[in-house]
Amino acid sequence: MGVISSTIDVPTARDRLRRLRALTQAAGVSAVVVSPGSDLRYLVGIGGASYERLTALVVPADPALPPHFVIPRLEYAGLGHIHFGDLGIEVRPWVDGENAHVLALAGLPPGPLAFSDTTTALHLFQLRDAGAVDQLPAWPIVRELRMRKTPAEIAELRAAGAAIDRVHARVGEWLRPGRTERQVAGDIAAAIVEEGHAAADFVIVGSGPNGSSPHHAVSDRVIERGDVVVVDIGGPLPSGYCSDSTRTYAAGPASQPDVPSAYAALLASQQAALGAVRPGATCQDIDRAARQVLVEAGLGEHFIHRTGHGIGLDVHEEPYIVEGNDLPIEPGMTFSIEPCIVFPGRWGARIEDIVVVTDTGAERLNRRPRDLVVL
Repeated sequence: MGVISSTIDVPTARDRLRRLRALTQAAGVSAVVVSPGSDLRYLVGIGGASYERLTALVVPADPALPPHFVIPRLEYAGLGHIHFGDLGIEVRPWVDGENAHVLALAGLPPGPLAFSDTTTALHLFQLRDAGAVDQLPAWPIVRELRMRKTPAEIAELRAAGAAIDRVHARVGEWLRPGRTERQVAGDIAAAIVEEGHAAADFVIVGSGPNGSSPHHAVSDRVIERGDVVVVDIGGPLPSGYCSDSTRTYAAGPASQPDVPSAYAALLASQQAALGAVRPGATCQDIDRAARQVLVEAGLGEHFIHRTGHGIGLDVHEEPYIVEGNDLPIEPGMTFSIEPCIVFPGRWGARIEDIVVVTDTGAERLNRRPRDLVVL
């Protein structure tokens, strides 16, 4: 379970815990309870998943109370590289037969507790039975830490963008008529690791009519000459920071007659959204900029998802670039710009880049050409 991120050190972790405590105080909750997942990795560099045995970092709002880490003793031996003392964290190991949920709440003052998104119902109900009756979500608190990336985090995302760009540059080696989507995806997945990722988190190869399903993944469909093919790929670097980029290809000249004009509108839509990225603009401003171009081109109904999502240690995280989100964007925020057009049963296309908000606009972290790539 124990994983230490290469982009977090003791001073960084201490600062993140300090800021989390301040935000917890401001939110009026007694403590934040962080289960295994990206929030825990962000705070102290520990990765892993939540299982039936409780593991949790508890950060009280009261500065007189140190954070404490509740963990099964059988897992604790694997965390010898985590300097809990230097982080000011009290470790509370437990063994099977002890009530870990009572142990997690011991010493906390009365008041509501905020729980991270990855805390399972199994543990929420047992924590409630142990006394944590007033339960709130922690994401409004934790997102204030994670949405604005540090220079070190942006450097990791920039490296992830360059790595996935190298994979897209090689798609022509594998994507051709006569091969199945699954065969192409297998080659791409191997290349994702070859180009520096720890793993291929997802590989979407949607050819012809399958390209009209944004989350299609892969199938045994044989790619035909003239197919438009959506390739959406990404994964984490060893540090945990993720890539995510989509390009649209054609296996020879596109067989659908509306491809050139519709794709031109899609490209203009993405460019409009990129142009709308600036400090002070809201997330929905960016979504509207992308959508308006396609509406004016008569393609509004064919854009069926949000314009983008935040990215960092999770492929999808705050902020979400969608209608109704009036959150102002700020320098250091990172998110995708990925309008789509889909024609059910025929074809689809998407162009996706990760951007970081600068003091004056946006820096694209994916540099591959965005035109339809005819192979």
